Amino acid sequence: MTEPDIHLFTAATMNGYKPVIFLEEAGVDYQLTFIDFSKREQKAPDYLKLNPNGRIPTIVDRGRGDFAVFESGAILWYLAERFDQFLPHEAKARSETLQWLMFQMGGIGPIMGQAMYFQRIAAPNGEEHPFAIKRYVDESRRLLEVLDTRLRDHDWLAADTYTIADMATYPWARAYVWAKVSIDGLPGLQAWFDRMDARPAVQKALTIPKAQPAFWGEADESAFLKENAARFSSDVKS
Repeated sequence: MTEPDIHLFTAATMNGYKPVIFLEEAGVDYQLTFIDFSKREQKAPDYLKLNPNGRIPTIVDRGRGDFAVFESGAILWYLAERFDQFLPHEAKARSETLQWLMFQMGGIGPIMGQAMYFQRIAAPNGEEHPFAIKRYVDESRRLLEVLDTRLRDHDWLAADTYTIADMATYPWARAYVWAKVSIDGLPGLQAWFDRMDARPAVQKALTIPKAQPAFWGEADESAFLKENAARFSSDVKS
């Protein structure tokens, strides 16, 4: 049996779901390898040859000489060009898409990630930092307000069509419950969530490689909190 061109290494995190969403939406066949953080597989020598940063996700394109791509935004950009989907060709529409992709990569992801880290990993492991929590929760809310302003008169983030910018932003923004950020008074954002939630490929992707319903506010978070905090306990440094 011929192996698919795309080999995806990922895990059940907000960044980890992004390429899965693309591949499922695009109908691209792919091989998936789950990276187990508890075994520190992301730091294994063979994996570091593919991704020198020792993070997920990573793809290897067998169809292009085992070309490796790391960083989730770069992966989405690469896949969009590789399969000619979800990235407009027209110059201004393309730039608009990449601007919103970079907004996610430089803002939504890092800031909401810190809000989650200090509340969901540091605090359960004995590191309480109220100032940091307030800083990152407040800034997360501000960034979600930016999205809301955009989405009040646009169905999608860029180019009046569904793009990799939506795919990149959704797993993070939709996890506002896990970040403990309110979305009250953000109707544009909530309507966009409804549109994204209604896409079958998106919902399938959120179960691959493993569903984490606590991220999306769809399960009792207390059952998952201890497991998640323990998984990343080595990242907590006094």
